[in-house]
Order: sequence, then structure tokens, then C-alpha cells
Amino acid sequence: MERAVKIFISVLLFVMLCATPAMSEDSLLLSNLVTPQNVNFNICTRTYILPQDKLFYMAIASANANNFDVEEIQSKTGYILFTAVNKQYLASVVKVDDTHSMLKITPTNNNYFFPPGVVLNFFRYIDLYGATPLVTVPKV
Repeated sequence: MERAVKIFISVLLFVMLCATPAMSEDSLLLSNLVTPQNVNFNICTRTYILPQDKLFYMAIASANANNFDVEEIQSKTGYILFTAVNKQYLASVVKVDDTHSMLKITPTNNNYFFPPGVVLNFFRYIDLYGATPLVTVPKV
């Protein structure tokens, strides 16, 4: 009888573990990131708790880290013109207040049919490294 109960409990646990979904519905698969599709404008904008100048430099670093071809940088107005997947994008940094700023990445031809991975990878770099404080390296 004890053996039957142990087998029943182990089978029940196995079924419960296998029945849970491996990923949520909100997560994007790799094939969805690289496949061109209609992208919502809300995905293309994000507000950060960073000053405008730091976010601008983080956007340049993100374009460089993602191997996008930077064609033009305008630091006074805060925009970066770059090419990714044979399409031009404009990254604009706008000051919201002293501690917040917004980054908007839009295609230059206003056709929002492109791979969303371009925008999401751009933001992911800033999310990972944007909160890192700047440290002055002492002279040796």
C-alpha cells in the first residue's frame, strides 16, 4: 500500500511539473524578434531615471554594442541616426525633468513594419548598464 501511494504521489508531481507552461505569453521568442512585423509605437518609447546627457551617451554606447551603423550624431538636439537590418532609425533623447529623460526610437520612413528586436535590444543594453554608477579611476 505504501509503495502504491509513493508511486501515485510521484506520478502526480511529475504531471504537475510537466503541465506548467515553460514561458509566459508576454515573452517574445527569438523568431518573433527577428521577423519583421507591425510594431506598436509604445514599444518604441521608454522613460528612464537618468539625466538627458547620460541617456544620450548610453544610447550611443548601445548603438555601438549592437553593431548598428551610426550615420549621424547630433548632441545639441540629442538624436542619433543609425541603420540596422537595412533600415534607418532615429533615436531621440528628450529631457522630461532633471532626473528623468525619454528615449524614442522610430524608423525614419514612419513604416512600423520592422523586426522588434532592433528596438528591444537597444533598450536592453541601457537597462543592463544604465544604472551602473560612473566611477572615476584613480591615477596610478
